[in-house]
Amino acid sequence: MRLGVFVQTPGHHVAGWRHPDAVADGWPNLGLMQRIAATAERGKFDMFFLGDGFATGYDEHPSTIGKFEPLTLLSALAMGTRHLGLAATASTTYAEPYHVARSFASLDHLSGGRAAWNVVTTAYDKSAAVFGRRHPPHTERYAIAEEFVEACRLLWDSWDDGAFIGDKANGRFVRPGSLRVPRFEGKYVSVKGGLNVPRSPQGHPVLIQAGSSGPGQALAARIADVVFTAQNDLGEALSFYSGLKAQVTGFGRRPDQVLVMPGVMPVVAQNAREADELFAELNRNIDTRQAFTVLSERLGADMSVYPLDGPIPDLPQTENLKSRAALLLQMARRENLSLRQLYYRVAAARGHLLLVGSPTEIADTLERWFRAGATGGFNVMPPFFPGQFDAFVDQVVPLLQERGLLRTRYEGVTLRDRLGLARPTRSSESHAIPRP
Repeated sequence: MRLGVFVQTPGHHVAGWRHPDAVADGWPNLGLMQRIAATAERGKFDMFFLGDGFATGYDEHPSTIGKFEPLTLLSALAMGTRHLGLAATASTTYAEPYHVARSFASLDHLSGGRAAWNVVTTAYDKSAAVFGRRHPPHTERYAIAEEFVEACRLLWDSWDDGAFIGDKANGRFVRPGSLRVPRFEGKYVSVKGGLNVPRSPQGHPVLIQAGSSGPGQALAARIADVVFTAQNDLGEALSFYSGLKAQVTGFGRRPDQVLVMPGVMPVVAQNAREADELFAELNRNIDTRQAFTVLSERLGADMSVYPLDGPIPDLPQTENLKSRAALLLQMARRENLSLRQLYYRVAAARGHLLLVGSPTEIADTLERWFRAGATGGFNVMPPFFPGQFDAFVDQVVPLLQERGLLRTRYEGVTLRDRLGLARPTRSSESHAIPRP
């Protein structure tokens, strides 16, 4: 079972920051980030994962109002960790391939081969204003993303492995014939020039993709090493897993070279009663404006205009998070949820699997999903940090290890090694440049 920790500080629950065991003061807090990373390594986690976004405002989720730039933070954390994968989101809609390729290649070198890029298209149109751009429609964003990733792959392959030889005797800093300059010309992306970073320890950083819509799954099947997803029902998770693996095969890739890791929010306490009380306490502390902002973004409509204790209204299809809106509406219909009930679910786990219970109950559910073949692991989303992440690592992880589901020591050198992923061979789709 692979495990990542999805770090949204001070917590994933919209009111998690108000709990006495949450660190919410002195933000931004590098010390808290270092503590979470150390705890993840102690728990033998595969990855420390940072989501990202560009908007801020009074009514945003507390974890997005203020946050570190991800690559800067991960570079700092690389200095204090030895085994933990370091994963971050970077947008293909609001960035340039050269900058993204250079940043992640640098992180891979700094960390000794532990970098991972979560490829996102940026769902929300409010990000466009920050950059003074038009927000592309859903389908176009994924077309841009496909070209963007291909350009980055070519940039990462600019140099041969071991090209930087530093041969003082013969006056050769790099080996002649080792540079191949990409010549990529797409509809949306163009790259003509090599990357000034040596080929990284992993060849390419691990590629993560989190889209579950039709275009999102197609992109994941083509390019992803790891797929982050949101399912809250075992049957739906099994269907997603098998469907995605079939698409992977259709693109000529081996199914075992793509790991599927749904998000899970575990609310951990000594017994079910205490867990229910903790979850109820979190819900009592919800800021209504922030919760409605999160719900409205996920559903693509202003939900504050509807009766809170009424049924979920019929909503038009959104151009933002299409798959998440569909998942939430499907869950609401399946469980006959009122808008208030859905509001609480989204304020907590935003559509991901929500588990409220004792360590044994949570471990049982994770084991059931894993053994059923619905997942290769989980992206753990604590309701607040550090208290609930400490509880998961100290109380749930040992149970998974005792059951033979989770490693007890790290093996391999790079993140690819630990995930069982092959190192990419160098692309030949670039032009060799002889030494003048």
